[in-house]
Amino acid sequence: MIRVLNLLTVLALLGSAIYAYSIKYETVLRAETIMHLKHAIKNKQDQIGMARAEWAYLTRPERLQALADKLLDLRPIALNQIVKADALPNKGARVDGIGRKLEALGLDQPTTTPREGGSGDAATPTSAQR
Repeated sequence: MIRVLNLLTVLALLGSAIYAYSIKYETVLRAETIMHLKHAIKNKQDQIGMARAEWAYLTRPERLQALADKLLDLRPIALNQIVKADALPNKGARVDGIGRKLEALGLDQPTTTPREGGSGDAATPTSAQR
């Protein structure tokens, strides 16, 4: 009986050692994964910083002005080009053909409805008139 208890104790000790080793191995593996992810994040942050720096370099006003002067055939602004807003043509007004036809027929005036208590010239027929 004592030998069986000794054997069970040794087996329990080996099982707990294997379990502790597996936990340690998973911990080391996850720590390495975290370090790889931190390095990847840092690399992406550096790439974003480089892209922002390149964008700031490419969009400098003096650089763009030099490119515009070199590549675009721009003329300087003349004094007769500057006008008041009232002198500009009204491009926002649209021509409404149907509306003009209704105005010509005199149908652009608002009509009265029975709810408004109108004079009765636009009233609906009643059952007594039928």
